[in-house]
Amino acid sequence: MQGPKLSFRLVTATLLVSAVFSGCSTAPKDPTAGWSIQKIQSEALDERNAGNYDKAVTLLEKLEGRAAGTPLAQQAQLDKAFAQYKAGDLAQAQATLDRFMKTHPASPALDYALYLKGLTAFNDNLGMFGFLSQQNLSERDQQAAKESFESFRDLVTRFPDSRYSPDSRLRMTYIVNSLAEHEVHVARYYLSRGAHLAAANRAQTAITDYPGAPALEEALHILTLSYDALGMHDLRDDAKRVLSLSFPQSAYLAGGSQSKSGPWWKLW
Repeated sequence: MQGPKLSFRLVTATLLVSAVFSGCSTAPKDPTAGWSIQKIQSEALDERNAGNYDKAVTLLEKLEGRAAGTPLAQQAQLDKAFAQYKAGDLAQAQATLDRFMKTHPASPALDYALYLKGLTAFNDNLGMFGFLSQQNLSERDQQAAKESFESFRDLVTRFPDSRYSPDSRLRMTYIVNSLAEHEVHVARYYLSRGAHLAAANRAQTAITDYPGAPALEEALHILTLSYDALGMHDLRDDAKRVLSLSFPQSAYLAGGSQSKSGPWWKLW
């Protein structure tokens, strides 16, 4: 009576063992298993330079693991963040950079990490200069712009002589102008809806928070119109006086319009 049961068990065990070995034989092999660290690095850079960023990320992750605890691993982490950024995987790029800065706060490449983090947020919301669309940047959500500004400001404050500081300062100016224009865009909307107090408040925010931005010319004009509609004539006259002193050639002073055919940043 034990014979059939024993045979069944033997067959079952044999099939299970065969399945295990079959699965092992078909499992994907790591093509880098026999590669040196230098070869992985070289192949990763080749893939990155060829625009194959996803492949570069995979190779750089292997390099980071095999060279753990060495400066090469740190460089691999930064190279991986750059490849993720170029691949459009901005959230992962930021996470990689945050991990790098937390793990290596005294790294000589910290300025580059801050610069790259600023770029990831800058690109996420504002778009790089070469890829600007017809949509006015000020009409988009501004949180990413603010995060980008903070990274660039941290860089220029801590590393004023860094090779990345001059470009960071230019981008900070660009972001400030965008944020000011955002406030004016909202103020313009409120004004068109007859919400004069709300329009005045947003225009005042632009003037107070972003002094020197080009959008302040229209902000002062909106402030003048809003106060006039609210019957606040003294404040209206003050706003108009500031407009005339700050922008003596403004078309708004003659009752004209400064409307443009395209977004304000097209003038750059």
